[in-house]
Amino acid sequence: MTEAITAHELRDRVKRGDISAEEATRAALDRIEAVDGRLRAFLTVTPEAALDQARAVDAARRRGDRLGPLAGVPVAVKDNFCTEGVRTTCGSRILENFVPPYSGTAVRRLAEAGAVIIGKTNMDEFAMGSSNENSGFYPARNPWDLDRVPGGSSGGSAAAVAAGEAVVAFGSDTGGSVRQPASFCGVVGLKPTYGLVSRFGLVAFASSLDQIGPLTLDVTDSALALQAVAGHDPLDSTSARYDPPDYLAAIEGDVKGLRIGIPREYFGEGTEPAVEAAVRKAIEVLVGLGAKAEECSLPHTDHALSAYYIIAPAECSANLARYDGVRYGLRAAGAEDLADMYAKTRAQGFGAEVQRRIMLGTYALSSGYYDAYYLKAQKVRTLVRQDFERAFAKYDVLVAPTSPTVAFKLGERAENPLAMYLADVCTIPVNLAGLPGLSIPCGDDGGLPIGLQLIGRALDEATLLRTAHAYERAVGFTPRLAPADPAAGKGGRA
Repeated sequence: MTEAITAHELRDRVKRGDISAEEATRAALDRIEAVDGRLRAFLTVTPEAALDQARAVDAARRRGDRLGPLAGVPVAVKDNFCTEGVRTTCGSRILENFVPPYSGTAVRRLAEAGAVIIGKTNMDEFAMGSSNENSGFYPARNPWDLDRVPGGSSGGSAAAVAAGEAVVAFGSDTGGSVRQPASFCGVVGLKPTYGLVSRFGLVAFASSLDQIGPLTLDVTDSALALQAVAGHDPLDSTSARYDPPDYLAAIEGDVKGLRIGIPREYFGEGTEPAVEAAVRKAIEVLVGLGAKAEECSLPHTDHALSAYYIIAPAECSANLARYDGVRYGLRAAGAEDLADMYAKTRAQGFGAEVQRRIMLGTYALSSGYYDAYYLKAQKVRTLVRQDFERAFAKYDVLVAPTSPTVAFKLGERAENPLAMYLADVCTIPVNLAGLPGLSIPCGDDGGLPIGLQLIGRALDEATLLRTAHAYERAVGFTPRLAPADPAAGKGGRA
């Protein structure tokens, strides 16, 4: 697709018969064919299956059947979503040829909503990374500047939406992996409350942190996409027993009297001046709409990053123990015995970052170190959550940068893991507390998008979406696509 068309606009056109679902799907596939050789946002494209799904939507419309809320909308899903009959690699060589026998709950709900699944997007291996450079196959690129990263780990999903290869995409967010790439690529990224969207069929990285969320061109699409997948699932033991409200109806209100907290810790050392200026300008817009804003403190924020990089690797080391070359996935050849087969399979199948995190997590959980590291990190997590609880006793929404920087260049941080980890410094606390967070474009720096992060109370996505939608209306936001073309120059997105 070469024009920026939102999901709600496309769905309405399909329902009216102005465009067929098949035509919309072919347009998305043509766009992938035109730009993805450079962008590398996809690991797998499924044109035949997508066209079959689109034709089924068109047939239902001709019969006069009631169409779903995403009828005919081309949707991409991150390659850690299990999809029946379609390979699911998690961006890793260890699962290069793995084809799941079932689809996860989110994928099934998207199909029930009439969405057309066009493919699986590129990602950092097992969702471990902030740039998409840890993909086991090839890095995705930022469609606004192909020399820069799209963010991670859901970089392929963000890039696909920004470049018009998909109208909606889904990713997973463990420490910022939906919101940070949304910020880097200039799209809307929503991390729902932990448990609001079922994780059944999402290949686990860190089970107490992972959450599925949409990436879209505007806030209305974010509400529409969330509505399609949210809700209790008995197949997920961590799924919230909660009936979601009508998110589309919720976004239409205003923000008069909204109480906004501005955590000073999120504007610390390392925040680029252009990022801070854009975020503070966005806050002024909200104040101009009748909101009340003041500075506040989340004092344990500085410890959140350290706690996360104990908890997440610990959970990863447990979750990834199943990849042993015995039941599915890669099995290394030439092993002398079972132990040698385990060692060779995992050494060949996992990339450097995944191996690093497995070792960190295994060490943190080992005898004699559990209390000193993992238990202490969980105590810090409690302090971070309590900081948010105190803040939300006074404020309705917290506002901060999504990322302290704009997208950095490919390779710039590849040899410095600590610098890479700092890319998620503004997003990680939200995952530790299990809260919803939303990133919305609020300006650019030399053509590179900047994201505004809104943080809300648990299960209060409606307030975040309403606030973001009010901001969009106030600034006259109009979605437009990134060129994904080195000859087109660099263009920002306001």
